[in-house]
Parts: sequence; structure tokens; C-alpha cells
Amino acid sequence: MKTKNFLVSGIVGGIVYYLLGWLFYGILLKDFFPQPEMTSNTMIFILLGCLTYGLFIAYIFTKWAQISTAATGASAGAVIGLFIGLFYNFFNMAMMPEATYEMAALDLVVTIVSTSIIGAIIGAINGKLG
Repeated sequence: MKTKNFLVSGIVGGIVYYLLGWLFYGILLKDFFPQPEMTSNTMIFILLGCLTYGLFIAYIFTKWAQISTAATGASAGAVIGLFIGLFYNFFNMAMMPEATYEMAALDLVVTIVSTSIIGAIIGAINGKLG
């Protein structure tokens, strides 16, 4: 595994995922999803979660799959997003009484699209860094 590719693409992917979350959940779908209670640590933990997710995708791409193109990254990202989104939303449906089927379906679509986008970015960066 190329450590430089993993770190650079993972951090960039995590930052892009954070910005996509702000765009989708904070602006476009703000009225559809409950907004987090803002404490002094809320945004820090959201950023750390996004960076972790970016590094997770980058690890898969650099260590196991050797993905180095935007198209392959987008495709693999969509599949990963599908399974992560299903996993997360099944647990939400079980544990959160306010969760609805509509919220779960919309969140699944957002997760697939967002992970596909960061997959494309991580794949492209891996290709550029060689």
C-alpha cells in the first residue's frame, strides 16, 4: 500500500464528504432530516467521522482494490455507499422511533451519491499520485 496515496486521498475524500454532508443535509434537505444539536464539539465530531469515512474508502482503494481512476472509484464508491447506507438505516429504523421509511430511502440515496463522489475523487487522486 502506498501510504502517501492513502493519506492524501483519504483526507481529501473526508473533507469532500464533510462538504457534501453540509450541502445535502444542511442546505438541500434541511427540512427533511432532523438537525443535530449544536454543541462545542458537534462539528468537530462530524468532521472526524467524515475523515474516518474518507480514510476507510481510501484504504480499500489503495490496499485491496488498487483503484486509480475516477470511473472505477465512483462505481466502487456507489456499491460501498449502498451497503453502508443500508447498514446504517436498518439500525436507525430499529433504534429511532422518529425514523421513517422515506427518511431511510432518501438517506440511502444521499449515501450512495456522496460515497460515489468521494470514490471518484479518491480514485482520481490515486491515479495522479501513481
